[in-house]
Amino acid sequence: MQLWESVRIALRGLAANKMRSILTMLGIIIGVAAVIALLSVGHGFEQYITEQFEGLGTNLLFVIPGQLEGGSHEEAQVARQRAQPLTIGDAEALADPFLVPDVVAVAPEYERSGVVARGKRDMFTTIRGVTPEFQSVRNFNPVLGEFIAQEHVNGRSRVVVLGDTVAKELFDEDEYPIGQTIKLNDVPFKVVGVLEKKGGGSFGDQDNVVMIPISTAQTRLFNAGTVRGELVISVIYVQVVTQDKMDAVADRITEVLRDRHRISFRDDDDFTVISQADLIQVFGDFTAVFTIVLGAIAGISLLVGGIGIMNIMLVSVTERTREIGIRKAVGAKRRDILFQFLIEAVVLSLIGGFVGIGLGYVASALLANLADLKTVVTASAVLLATSFSVAVGLFFGIYPATRAARLSPIDALRYE
Repeated sequence: MQLWESVRIALRGLAANKMRSILTMLGIIIGVAAVIALLSVGHGFEQYITEQFEGLGTNLLFVIPGQLEGGSHEEAQVARQRAQPLTIGDAEALADPFLVPDVVAVAPEYERSGVVARGKRDMFTTIRGVTPEFQSVRNFNPVLGEFIAQEHVNGRSRVVVLGDTVAKELFDEDEYPIGQTIKLNDVPFKVVGVLEKKGGGSFGDQDNVVMIPISTAQTRLFNAGTVRGELVISVIYVQVVTQDKMDAVADRITEVLRDRHRISFRDDDDFTVISQADLIQVFGDFTAVFTIVLGAIAGISLLVGGIGIMNIMLVSVTERTREIGIRKAVGAKRRDILFQFLIEAVVLSLIGGFVGIGLGYVASALLANLADLKTVVTASAVLLATSFSVAVGLFFGIYPATRAARLSPIDALRYE
């Protein structure tokens, strides 16, 4: 009953000075709204990164040449001197079920950049030499025509599958690209397929790409070079049967490649095996820091709002000095006065917090529409903003409430 009476008195006091109360709450409203809106951007970015990596394929391991770990300059130079490129033979070894079990498919890739042209239209693009397995492993499916087939790889055929961006740049909407001839670095290729739209991602525009047989890329369009008599490749994608087999397959890949590259037990690997979970964790750590920074920036607004609450409560104590004296004269204790002014500060911040939550939802939706951002308002963000607003009210209300509670009844009654 005492709590409810204190809340009622607090609301009556706020209503008596509506404009002053609104202006005081404005800092809390803006602070809470900013916390929710900016955290929604951070959480949306985290979800976006996760979706991008999951969109690369299912249960994927990435095998890349060289080591990613940091070290001294001398160690990095030694590592570069010892490093061997991956070869098509490495990919074939990893595809052997007797050497590496629990593997669904292995897709080697040889990647370079170049110019794709048709008539007077041209653009700079990524050229990927791939095998048929690349389609299922990386989820690149054609909407027109077909993907690279094994006979294309065997025959080193000059055929090409276009990404959505490239197809739209080279061909008009009413043109049918299948069977048409384009040029890659001035070498003619026949279009056999057009890929579905993938959209932009963490790795750039995934539609600004063309795919050709890996053998054609290595020998007819570029000079891939050889190591141990085998053609060099850029990366190997390994699709594992289930998520729980990922670590075991990664260990087995490491054993096979160390044996093939003749690496002694004392030396470090000259390649790196990365899982999707590793990539998500690395980028997740970055986005988590990014979200914390955004929340901290928004939290400054709440501190400013808290200072506003302290200021208005000090004014309120001054204005109500005689009231405090009367209440003490009729028996009110110090803790009653302290409790009353603390309740007023918390009510002020809570009302501002609830209004700020609504404004934060609106701001999040506006950011998503106007800036084409993915935003996610989480319950934790709302709870954090609300809790922080209450904490601000308590913290910045303590001093004015203590000052009011310490007033002498005689001095308060004499106050004019």
